[in-house]
Amino acid sequence: MLKSPLHPRLGDLVAALLDDVLNQGMPLDRAYSRRFSGLSLKPFEQARVALVTGDLLRRLNLYCALAGIQVRQAGKMGWPLLLAWHAFHRIAMPNHRSLDRFKEETFRFRLQDAKKSPALMDGCPTWLDKLGTDQLGDAWPRERAALSEMPRRFVRVNTLKGDKAALLAQFKKEGVEAIEVEGVDTALEITSDAALFKTKAFKDGLFEQQDAGSQKVAAALAVEPGMRVIDACAGAGGKTLHIAAAMQGKGRLIAMDVEQWKLDNLKERARRAGAHNVETRLIEDSKTIKRLKESADRVLLDVPCSGLGVLKRNPDTKWKDTAERLAPLVALQAEILESYSRMVKVGGILVYATCSILPMENRAQIDAFLAKNDRFRLIEDESISPAETGFDGFYLARLERIA
Repeated sequence: MLKSPLHPRLGDLVAALLDDVLNQGMPLDRAYSRRFSGLSLKPFEQARVALVTGDLLRRLNLYCALAGIQVRQAGKMGWPLLLAWHAFHRIAMPNHRSLDRFKEETFRFRLQDAKKSPALMDGCPTWLDKLGTDQLGDAWPRERAALSEMPRRFVRVNTLKGDKAALLAQFKKEGVEAIEVEGVDTALEITSDAALFKTKAFKDGLFEQQDAGSQKVAAALAVEPGMRVIDACAGAGGKTLHIAAAMQGKGRLIAMDVEQWKLDNLKERARRAGAHNVETRLIEDSKTIKRLKESADRVLLDVPCSGLGVLKRNPDTKWKDTAERLAPLVALQAEILESYSRMVKVGGILVYATCSILPMENRAQIDAFLAKNDRFRLIEDESISPAETGFDGFYLARLERIA
């Protein structure tokens, strides 16, 4: 957390980011890209802006309550929120004209009132608190608190270009502090505010930024060199590149998605990573899937989901129409699982995964699928808990096709 007040110039940037996300509906990562582009910010300044913006969005309803404004107004009320943020963290106030309207006594009264609601202190909207309680019961308060924390920074060692020791040595040369992560062989945690994407290590493709929990998903495929593997919901391709590295670049890896721009970005990332066995394929209609029937040794279905396991990294999700989208998403997950599972050979492995911690998107989907499909058996499944691990929240299930 900051020890000195945010410079007004950086505060204006935070306010602009809040407007982008809350009023313009822009994803947070895209808002960062837009606002940081062309600015000559020092790495520590960029880190400060991201820290404050992220925390404001993770607990937006709390800071709104402390500032005396409605959540729907937040996108246009950046500076009142920033003053409430400074007061909450007991940081000296920035020198800004809006300070004239800040009343310390009023703030303290609002804070005492907010402390009566643990969900509000965790930045949890009412709809999410009800959903989390219904789905997770007594486990929800711990998960809710964990999802309000600042995310840790993890990278995955690209074993196509080196090993963990070599990457640690290169990081040390470039002033990047990193430590190993217990239980995840390919992961390192970054413990400094280094500008990772400006390092030579990044430009040389020695690593990819990827949460440690996410790295466990691709590892569950247990791929081997020479296999035919399909990543059927590849998206930006983080797990695709992990699979390619595990295959040692040997065999055929088909990365599929319904959006061409994501596949185009994946091609660029694959070139930098040296993942030359990646083939991209746009899913244009159901025929694309049918042509691959019983063709793959391994299939990864990292299905579209609520994203409620990665709220600390994508906190803007809390303030969008996630509740309304949930039922259609659950139906889509079941449809994908039923249709895309046909690509697995007999004896092959299917991994179903989400970045959600809700049973309705996770084990309930697997149980429903297996109840209708005796062609598969469940080998194992795992729920990756933010509260227990400090990672993002994920679910994965390994299924074997037996007929």
